[in-house]
Amino acid sequence: MKNPRRKNKKRHRRHQRVRAKIFGTKECPRLSVFRSSKHIYAQLIDDEKGKTLASSSDQEFSKPSIKARKSSKSKKESPSSKEKKAGKVDIAYRVGKLIAQKALKIKVAKVVFDRGGYKYHGRVKALAEGARKGGLKF
Repeated sequence: MKNPRRKNKKRHRRHQRVRAKIFGTKECPRLSVFRSSKHIYAQLIDDEKGKTLASSSDQEFSKPSIKARKSSKSKKESPSSKEKKAGKVDIAYRVGKLIAQKALKIKVAKVVFDRGGYKYHGRVKALAEGARKGGLKF
């Protein structure tokens, strides 16, 4: 099994290489992605001033499906079709759409995508596609 510290250190090195080339301004901020094992976060950052213009995460969504699953496990019943838990990729897509809505509210239509040293695959790709579908241009 790989050492998690070494894996994280490698990701930080990759992120530093990416950050050396990417810079966000007020008109075209940097869309930064952070992915943990449970959650995904996105921020619009103005690097000139060092300020976060908008942020979004999967924790902003209400999660009644988790409560429904816990209660159904004790009753040995399966939750109904509309209460089923969404997968992490689907949630990342919705976070992308949410950050796009927030960006359009503050009159930002063009961003620079910062994948944070992660591969452009899975949840990171879904977040980017959701942001594009929401109206952002990369």
